[in-house]
Amino acid sequence: MAQHDQLHRYLFENFAVRGELVTVSDTWQQIMEHHDYPAPVKTILGELLVATSLLTATLKFDGDITVQLQGDGPMNLAVINGNNNQQMRGVARYKGEIPADADLKTLVGNGYLVITITPAEGERYQGVVGLEGDTLAACLEDYFLRSEQLPTRLFIRTGDVEGKPVAGGMLLQVLPAQDAQADDFNHLAALTETIKAEELLTLPANDVLWRLYHEEEVTLYDPQNVEFKCTCSRERCADALRTLPDEEVNSIIADEGEIDMNCDYCGNHYVFNSMDIAEIRNNASPADPQVH
Repeated sequence: MAQHDQLHRYLFENFAVRGELVTVSDTWQQIMEHHDYPAPVKTILGELLVATSLLTATLKFDGDITVQLQGDGPMNLAVINGNNNQQMRGVARYKGEIPADADLKTLVGNGYLVITITPAEGERYQGVVGLEGDTLAACLEDYFLRSEQLPTRLFIRTGDVEGKPVAGGMLLQVLPAQDAQADDFNHLAALTETIKAEELLTLPANDVLWRLYHEEEVTLYDPQNVEFKCTCSRERCADALRTLPDEEVNSIIADEGEIDMNCDYCGNHYVFNSMDIAEIRNNASPADPQVH
């Protein structure tokens, strides 16, 4: 069986092309855990999670990447945020009834794919492309064509394995500053495109690569674990409260007796009472976390 929640990098010995393969199960489930998403929204979040993991692995720096879909459709936002350690979190917002067979265009309507790259050191970069393709993979290929000028193909599959949702994907990309022949790249892409969801989601990575590329020489590197991790904290909530006008905070405390801050990503609640607010204003650290 495949070991899920792992990202594998691989390299073709005879072509200037590299590849990545990722499958996610627990990470995807944890992102969905505190939300009652309709099936099409769950699927899009799984595809976004796979895509973000694959994109993060193409970056050569420490930092974050955020991949989001936004539009005027019933799902006006879907976002996955990840980093170079393959720590992921995500959320979607939708309204109204979502048809069970809704595709990307139906969900997002007129919209955009926004990719924001935030290195730990250096300039923040944002790329925006309209949703021209019918699938997330096609839209991302369009993004790479416009922004990176590196031929790139993505293949994303979702399904269930032993009753659990599993998503997986593969990425092929011409190596920068290398003269890969278009015919070679197209040949490898055509082979990769034949991957069945069942194979990608259930077989170990080396078996998948053997099935696809058994006539090629491929080096598979050690995998990197993918995991759900939220960056929310009591300290961050306290920092946010410091930016609000005192009157606004006082008003909420007077009406509610406390301020309850909820994290959309992981479902944690951070509760602050009037004594906590006084400590925040005195720049003392907030009292011990009250997390439900």
